[in-house]
Amino acid sequence: MEITKENMIDMYTTMTKIRFLRCGSASFSRLEDPGFVHLYAGEEAIATGVCANLRDSDYITSTHRGHGHLIAKGGDVKFMMAEVLGRKTGYCKGKGGSMHIADVGLGILGANGIVGAGPPLATGSALACQYQGKDSVCVCFFGDGAANQGTTHEAMNLASCWKLPVVFINENNMYGISSCTKNSMCVPNIADRAGAYDMPGIVVDGNDVMAVHEAASEAIKRARQGQGPTLIECKTYRHRGHFEGEPLCISSGGGTGGMEKEGPDSQVSAETP
Repeated sequence: MEITKENMIDMYTTMTKIRFLRCGSASFSRLEDPGFVHLYAGEEAIATGVCANLRDSDYITSTHRGHGHLIAKGGDVKFMMAEVLGRKTGYCKGKGGSMHIADVGLGILGANGIVGAGPPLATGSALACQYQGKDSVCVCFFGDGAANQGTTHEAMNLASCWKLPVVFINENNMYGISSCTKNSMCVPNIADRAGAYDMPGIVVDGNDVMAVHEAASEAIKRARQGQGPTLIECKTYRHRGHFEGEPLCISSGGGTGGMEKEGPDSQVSAETP
């Protein structure tokens, strides 16, 4: 797929919007607002590179860290912010909060507070597209923690058996809360597991929007042509802690900015069993 100058400007604009729209995180960091907000800072290239290939008629399922996905798919920032802050003008009238934003009209089937809940929803959506004879696809964003959930493996197995038009995008930011992935899995790449389901497994630099865009373009094209699912693992790193309001984010300046990374010296060491 040829990428024009306009395409690149659009992707840069999207990534910048995701990075600087902190979703009211300052108030969450100061514990002024109840609940949790999980920022997408550091992972912007993934949602942007993938969604730049999607049509309005395509679908996505998201995660608890879903603000970037919503923005990249064309969601309205005003409604998103209102929902995050619990206002009745939000996407879900303020009742869903940060982790449950949805806009079915835009193909955004919802962020989800349950780890590993998205893959079955994405597979069901892809089955509906196939059954109705549409050439739409569903993209399933999920994290490294969800990669170890049974729901994810069941969804990938069924999607491959039925050659459903779904693309599984793994956002591997190396940590599930504070547990390093090398302590929770025995394979170097999550994409290595794709072979068990007879689907392509691709590893890309999740911080390189062009690499993500290219890999997603091929996978989405393959899905539209009825050739079944693909698993793309995007290696990345979140620039904040697991959620705003935890000790790391408070000590590092809360939601006021910064590019702080979580590492072995913050919270639980990556080497801690």
